[in-house]
Amino acid sequence: MNPLEGTAGVRGHREIDLSLLDDAAALERNDPGGMLRATASAGAQVRESAALAAETDLSALADEGRPRAVVVAGVGTAARTGDILETVAGPRCPVPVLAHRSAGIPGWVGAADVVIAVSASGRSPEALAAAEAAGRRGARLVAIGAPDTQLHALADRFRAPFIPVPRAPARASLWGLAVPVLLAGRQLGLVKVNEADFAETAARLDADADRCRMTLESFVNPGKSLALDLARSVPIVWGSSPLANVAARRFGDVLAANARYPAVAGALGEAGRGRVGLLDGVYGGLAEAGRDIFADPSDEDESVTRLRLVLLRDGGLAEDEEEADGEPSAVEERRAEAVQQLAERRGVRVSLITAEGGSALERLASLVAVPDFASIYLGLAHGFDPMAVPAVSEMKELVSP
Repeated sequence: MNPLEGTAGVRGHREIDLSLLDDAAALERNDPGGMLRATASAGAQVRESAALAAETDLSALADEGRPRAVVVAGVGTAARTGDILETVAGPRCPVPVLAHRSAGIPGWVGAADVVIAVSASGRSPEALAAAEAAGRRGARLVAIGAPDTQLHALADRFRAPFIPVPRAPARASLWGLAVPVLLAGRQLGLVKVNEADFAETAARLDADADRCRMTLESFVNPGKSLALDLARSVPIVWGSSPLANVAARRFGDVLAANARYPAVAGALGEAGRGRVGLLDGVYGGLAEAGRDIFADPSDEDESVTRLRLVLLRDGGLAEDEEEADGEPSAVEERRAEAVQQLAERRGVRVSLITAEGGSALERLASLVAVPDFASIYLGLAHGFDPMAVPAVSEMKELVSP
């Protein structure tokens, strides 16, 4: 299978080993870091993180009144928590919410603002620089991350609240980090999430983890089925709403890290202004032109790379959310229907994931959980260890002073 074994610890094979997906023992052996197990803990993370946050006194956050702006500082998974806060808060949010992905904080941040520094490890240079800058400028600071770390020490130094999070690999810690960010947002009056929302979200994540467990065969396991759909493709992941857009970008993140697959991810509204042209391109309609639609997929030429459209649809908006949105959900649904028809006319195959649940947080969980598992199964089927990304380690070494 032309395995790649490099001095940097790179391993894997270009061809996908489909038989591996239904061999639970082999899956466990090839996942020595336990990324599948960590991802399955998402529901438990929600509960534990909510309990840990409840032990932290956040009352001082609201003592100075409504802030001018809220900056959520971090990179990677930590930065996605800022997107979640902004999206769950919605267009009626009384102040701007910014997910800041660079070192430090924007130049305009001052005493009138709130900075939430987020790092699963508590050692992220970007989060540390943000906390340091926020403290020096007199901004209200909240730090979220692993306890007894540099970030924890900075919070103590500036007498800022520190919220510890459950131990988990950074990529698998989305929910452990998002819950305290949302609770800080609630304390500031930006979101209305409550304990029932967290309980329902945790239950949803538990249920999806059970449906995607490694012992279930591919034909009944939605995570494995989606991984098979994406095999040998260039994934195009589009979300039909702001909430689905967050899930789409999250899927792009984990496809790159866990499966080493390049993906185009973003909002369906943006796609309609240009990126939808990919469906006509050399990996889209042109690649599909000679395909026999009645042929067995296993008989197809594996040397041909094709697009695979993954459409995340969120049609479950509550009435108050529909009124608040800048664009009615009906428009978003028509756009989703249109792009699905365009893909089908060109022979581009579509994987559809539809949001379920009552609250925004539960709907988001229903769009994130299965794709998270799919990215891991896809990586494992190519012989990758999802936990170890040698290029990331090498990058850190190369840029270190």
